[in-house]
Amino acid sequence: MSPEKHRLEWQESQTIAETISPLLGQLYRQKGVEVLLFGKTLINAATIDIIKTHRLARHYTGQPLTLSQTLPLIEALSEMTISPCRVDIGQLAAQFWQNHSDAHGVKDFLHTSLIGAMDGNTVSTPKDVVLYGFGRIGRLLTRLLVEKSGAGYPLRLRAIVVRGGRKGDLEKRASLLRRDSVHGQFDGSIIVDEERKALIANGNFIQIIYANKPEEVDYTAYGINDALIVDNTGVWRDSEGLSQHLACNGTSKVLLTAPGKGDIKNIVFGVNDNVILEDDKIISAASCTTNAITPALKAINDKYGIISGHIETVHSFTNDQNLIDNFHSGERRGRSASLNMVLTSTGAAKAVSKALPELAGKLTGNAIRVPTPNVSMAVANLNLNSSVERDELNQYLRDIAMNSPLAGQIDYTESTEVVSTDLVGSRFAGVVDGAATIAQDNRCVLYIWYDNEFGYSCQVVHCMEHMMGVRYKTFPQ
Repeated sequence: MSPEKHRLEWQESQTIAETISPLLGQLYRQKGVEVLLFGKTLINAATIDIIKTHRLARHYTGQPLTLSQTLPLIEALSEMTISPCRVDIGQLAAQFWQNHSDAHGVKDFLHTSLIGAMDGNTVSTPKDVVLYGFGRIGRLLTRLLVEKSGAGYPLRLRAIVVRGGRKGDLEKRASLLRRDSVHGQFDGSIIVDEERKALIANGNFIQIIYANKPEEVDYTAYGINDALIVDNTGVWRDSEGLSQHLACNGTSKVLLTAPGKGDIKNIVFGVNDNVILEDDKIISAASCTTNAITPALKAINDKYGIISGHIETVHSFTNDQNLIDNFHSGERRGRSASLNMVLTSTGAAKAVSKALPELAGKLTGNAIRVPTPNVSMAVANLNLNSSVERDELNQYLRDIAMNSPLAGQIDYTESTEVVSTDLVGSRFAGVVDGAATIAQDNRCVLYIWYDNEFGYSCQVVHCMEHMMGVRYKTFPQ
């Protein structure tokens, strides 16, 4: 191929991407249809992002997928009468072009593939959401909810509850939302409304409520009703403490973004979200590490059976540690997080059994906190019921990541050059590093990357949708 042809092909891809972009927006904002490409959302995607996401197709199907191949499907989808849902256009396009040489028949193909999405349902009345706490997870949840906002999205971030309220507090919090040292600039506009004590983020009016404890808040005074309270503080982790939120006017349910204690259900979305009942009032989204490892462990256990195993977590430091040496009630955590690898405990391995009871008593775990601000890795050393070869295991995990009920939680890479910063912003609970997989006889070692902030926040949003009964189906099923 001549150098000039490369340039022309790129320009053609840009032109097609510019055609696709408004169609994606119309589908989402007018019909409530979120378009994905092999599990990666195309909501608000720039033209360059649409092109880059298409290039990932070869990792999933072994074949390239061009924008000219997905465009006919997206155009046909935009003309269909379809209920709110999530459509993976990458998987559909791969299926269609396996059996077709041109776009003839694409409408019939979509009608058959999406038959379950044409039930006449319309966009649900938006459900109110309140974030109680505005730290690392709270701000990322804000970004995600604002990103998804629109006529087609059934959750509305109505308020954020924080302590304080001193002069300049609102502008400081807006600044932390605008600029993030790890995740970069906020994609959009944030206006500070000092008079009404609110932030307006991409047109979303978000009330800032100052309170030192839950009982100080009457949400109905702000027009908020039957809200889901997402507690990001970690101060209360049992039913008694979290029930304080339910005693407030205007609330209906509580989601904890930390492991729950006692009888609270710990949910790893994609694994045991089926245990969430309509009348459940308090749910936990477990921990970032539990979310990262449980889907892959389920996949392994389903096929090979896990006899026992050890999970070693190499975890980025967190705000709980000291920046420099100082007193800390926890063992070793008082030593400088920016200078040391810090050996500590983790309950993640034990917590797996709350989402996957068949692994109860089979796993041990430890953690090493390391001097990086984000992205962690879990190393799972497993003893299996049957023998397995490395290539066979990797092929199985690759297939799970592409086309299975766990495809939304597990990603897969075989790049020999991937390092932790490459995974910042990953929306998956965990990313299996196939290049590092070890398998011998009935033992294997898996290396699972995870963005312990953003990937976990995406799992939390999935739980929010499920709890409020507005989780749309994903097609193809």
